[in-house]
Amino acid sequence: MNDRDRERVMVEVEHRVLDRYGADPAVVEQAILDTLYEERRRLETERDPKKARAESAFYDRMQARAVRAGPEGQREVLREMIRYFCREVAGHFDPRVYALATRVVPPALTALLNTLSPLRLIRSLPNGLRDLGEQVEIEGETEAFKTVARLGTVVLVCTHQSHLDSILLGFVIYRLGLPPFTYGAGLNLFTNKMLSFFMHNLGAYKVDRRKKAELYKDVLKTYAGCTLELGYHNMFFPGGTRSRSGAVEKKLKMGLLGMGLDAYIHNLKARKERPDIFVVPCTLNYHLVLEAETLIEDHLKEAGKSRYIIEDDEFSKPQIVLDFVRKLFSLNSKIHFVVSRPLDVFGNEVDDQGRSLDPRGRVVDRARYVFRDGEPSFDRQRDEEYTRELARKVVEAFHRATVVKSTNLVSHTMFRWLRERNPDLDLYRLLRTGGASESAPLGETYQRLDRTLERLRQAEERGRLRLDGTLKRMDAPRIVSEALVHLKSFHRRPAMERRGDRLFHTDRNLILYYQNRLTGFGLEGQEARA
Repeated sequence: MNDRDRERVMVEVEHRVLDRYGADPAVVEQAILDTLYEERRRLETERDPKKARAESAFYDRMQARAVRAGPEGQREVLREMIRYFCREVAGHFDPRVYALATRVVPPALTALLNTLSPLRLIRSLPNGLRDLGEQVEIEGETEAFKTVARLGTVVLVCTHQSHLDSILLGFVIYRLGLPPFTYGAGLNLFTNKMLSFFMHNLGAYKVDRRKKAELYKDVLKTYAGCTLELGYHNMFFPGGTRSRSGAVEKKLKMGLLGMGLDAYIHNLKARKERPDIFVVPCTLNYHLVLEAETLIEDHLKEAGKSRYIIEDDEFSKPQIVLDFVRKLFSLNSKIHFVVSRPLDVFGNEVDDQGRSLDPRGRVVDRARYVFRDGEPSFDRQRDEEYTRELARKVVEAFHRATVVKSTNLVSHTMFRWLRERNPDLDLYRLLRTGGASESAPLGETYQRLDRTLERLRQAEERGRLRLDGTLKRMDAPRIVSEALVHLKSFHRRPAMERRGDRLFHTDRNLILYYQNRLTGFGLEGQEARA
């Protein structure tokens, strides 16, 4: 967003969050104390000593002022803490940097990932954007997406598997001819100076997932809502973080998702000409996930179940990122971006004219959902229920727009074989030991795969999921071969290997990760997640 709007948002966030805590001295004091406590706990794990000292000094000053101050003084301390968080969160947008990024970065990335020589790199720049576009297949309700982006403000919500998701979403938005979206990016993505420069100037605002203080979360949600009210399209991952297990998200974060409804009511109250907020679910689907090894390991660890941010995964090493995407390109491994039917902030589907439809397909006046005594109003209990219904519809859309790849199908087939051959082993012992046999007969694997594939085809016919094109064209032996080529191309060791007429399970954690993408689709005995 431009500097003027950025300042408007920051001022509005400060006033709204402060008003939310009211004038009760006990509430204000408790908010200050809770924030100081949570922030000091976080700083105990801060890796940057200089940053830790600076932040500790700020909180020391806030505590000293709060102890000496009366009610009005403590309210000013709370205001200063809100302002401090808001300055940290606030993003910036520079059209010149956006033009540079969309003109130079995609072709340069394409060339690098195809391991071109410097001379060929220069020659490839004019065609690089087209080449990168050939790797990303954009499918689904793209026209409806573009229509609602013209009629109102869009919240693009996506499944989240990798840090590459943000980059690819930005590329897709550009390819669809849409204006840039603002989005929340994890603080760890700002550590690299070059990447941080682009993140700062392409509309990203900072999200520090280590911060547990409610005050910080209030600032973050309110900031997102205010940008929507100013007409800035937003993009975020409602699962809150990358899927550790590899499964499609089922539980969403209600806070940010509910800001669309909040912004809509504010727009109606302000009688804006275009008050509508539309939610567009989408999925990104890969054969391989860059951070799969780290994510599944974190998922399986007891400590990992409560860890919300990983700072030292594969994405933190640029050479590994380049090597990963180069491998995908060399395998002609398609990345599928699937757009679902737009929704309003209440979970109703929206037609091609931007009108809300009830379950029977009848047009409804969505503004009436929030009217009371002839005026739009806020009602916490009512609005939370609307947001829960929206979340349910988004989860359904995620599943319908999931593209099953050969790596998912073959991993699922192997994992089910392991489970059935070792019924007495719990999941952790099975992953650790591999059970009674180190390999499965290929013939039996093919038969099992064919049976599962038939069920998946039936599910696709019912609109419950999508199948990658190779699963429609290839027979079982070729599907297994394609999956094995991918699974041995990047990870430290392959998830599975073929030796003669047997298939060996060499990394069962990875097998679990890739098979988990098929959980939630009604496959027989498929609930195998930890």
